[in-house]
Amino acid sequence: MIPTYVRHSPSKLNLFCAQPSMFVLEYVLGVKQPVGVHAHRGVAVEDGVTYGLKYPSAHMDDCRHVAQVKYDTLTALSGDPRREKFRETVPDMVATAVKQLRQYGVPTGTQEAVEWHPPELKLPIFGYLDYRWDQHGIVADLKTTERMPSEIKIPHARQVALYTVSEATHAHLIYVTPKKLESYLLENIDAHRGALASVARRVENFLALSDDAEYFLGITAPDLESFYWGNPEARELAFRHWKL
Repeated sequence: MIPTYVRHSPSKLNLFCAQPSMFVLEYVLGVKQPVGVHAHRGVAVEDGVTYGLKYPSAHMDDCRHVAQVKYDTLTALSGDPRREKFRETVPDMVATAVKQLRQYGVPTGTQEAVEWHPPELKLPIFGYLDYRWDQHGIVADLKTTERMPSEIKIPHARQVALYTVSEATHAHLIYVTPKKLESYLLENIDAHRGALASVARRVENFLALSDDAEYFLGITAPDLESFYWGNPEARELAFRHWKL
C-alpha cells in the first residue's frame, strides 16, 4: 500500500468510484488539485449557517456577513471566472438554511470528527459531520447546490452513513439553494455504510498492487471530458503524467 495513504474518507472513496485516475493523481502521486469555488461556497455557507444556529438571536445580516467574509478569504487568489457568480448566491443560501434549521434548536455538535474502523479494513474511515442535534436524535450534512435534487445522491448517502456510527437515530442530507431547502431522511443506513466499507476494501486492494506510483499510471487513464479534469492545470497534469 502507498505509504502516504494512511486513512480513508468519504471524499476519497467517492473520488475513487467516480474517477480513479484523479484518485491516483491526488493520493498516489500526491498532486492535489486546487479547491474550486463551488467547494469554497459550501464551506462559507456552512460557516454562516453554523453561526446562526449557535447564536439563535444573531441578526441574519451577521450570519450572511460571516459567510461572505469566509468566501472572500477562501477565494481571494482564485482565478475561477465563476467566483462572483457563486459569491452572489451565498447570502440567500445562508438565510434560507438558517430560517429553516433554527426550528431544531442549537446543535449539540458541529464539525465533529467521526472515525470508524471495520475489522476487515487495514485503515479507518474518517470524516466530519456537519451538525448533531441530540435532542432530536439527528445528524445532518449540509450541501449547497444549484438545482435541488429529488432524492439523496448516492455518494452523499455513503458519506452520511458514516456519521451514524454514533448513537444518533436519524441521518439527514440537507440540500440548500438560494431559494429552497430540502431535508431528506437517509434510509437503508446499514446498506450505505456497508457500501462505504466495500469501496474502502477495494481501494486497499488497489493500492496493495504496488509500491511504485508509476504502476498506477499504467493501469488507469483520465477521462478528459469529465468535469474532474476541467481545470486547465489538471488537464496539463493528465497530459504530462499519462502521456495522452
